[in-house]
Amino acid sequence: MTGPRFATNSALYAATDLTEGIDWARRFRLHERFDDSPARTAEGPRTVILAPHGGGIERGTSELCLAVAGYHPANLPITPPARVTYDYWMFEGIRDGGNADLHVTSTGCDDLVAVLLCAGALGALSLHGFKPENLDPPRSPDEQVVFVGGCDDLLRDLLQEALDDVDLPVKAAEQGEIDGDSVCNIVNRTMRGRGAQLELSEPLRDTMFTSNTRPGRKHTTTEVFWRFVAACRDALDQFEAKPEIASPDVGCPLDPADRCRDS
Repeated sequence: MTGPRFATNSALYAATDLTEGIDWARRFRLHERFDDSPARTAEGPRTVILAPHGGGIERGTSELCLAVAGYHPANLPITPPARVTYDYWMFEGIRDGGNADLHVTSTGCDDLVAVLLCAGALGALSLHGFKPENLDPPRSPDEQVVFVGGCDDLLRDLLQEALDDVDLPVKAAEQGEIDGDSVCNIVNRTMRGRGAQLELSEPLRDTMFTSNTRPGRKHTTTEVFWRFVAACRDALDQFEAKPEIASPDVGCPLDPADRCRDS
């Protein structure tokens, strides 16, 4: 496997020549949350959804990101949002071909919006794709599987259980490339310093669309797609109900003697 052409998102952005046309896109949504009531009201969601290699880089992950966040990928602007909606961020390759050149590793993701979203969240879920034959050691090229990784053992376990409950092939990540356990991985750059990463094999993603093309995917999602999405959303619902997420300790971690004093 060859290394990525760009080490960071900012390096890729800086190298873009607008006169030659745009071959990548960045999409995100930060939901407006407004509360002017003196009464105690419910807090917003505590998790952000990411697709660092969307569009044609790891096909299908953009559509999965939108759906897990609570939106139908076919009519995002006009469909009323699902019961719970999450902030999301994705980077997409939109070339006709050669999108692999736009792959920036998750540890190199320094997009400001992505960093800010994760820094303000208690949890994060990133969606990725891989070709089984490209792993080391290689796996069967037709293997359908989801590898669950990331540093968040709480969310990881909930995701693995939820996916198993709906009969999707799921395993704990063991491969070094896809285990998502680096502290610099964008999904782990949350308030808790941890997140969860799902790696879906290409054969499994192929079953989620009857037309696996950029214009076709959003209109041709299958039952497998929605079964996966429902399992993820169920796991996120359970995750946000856990005491350490529902009532987190976000006080200043420093000793009072170390805090800044008024001059």
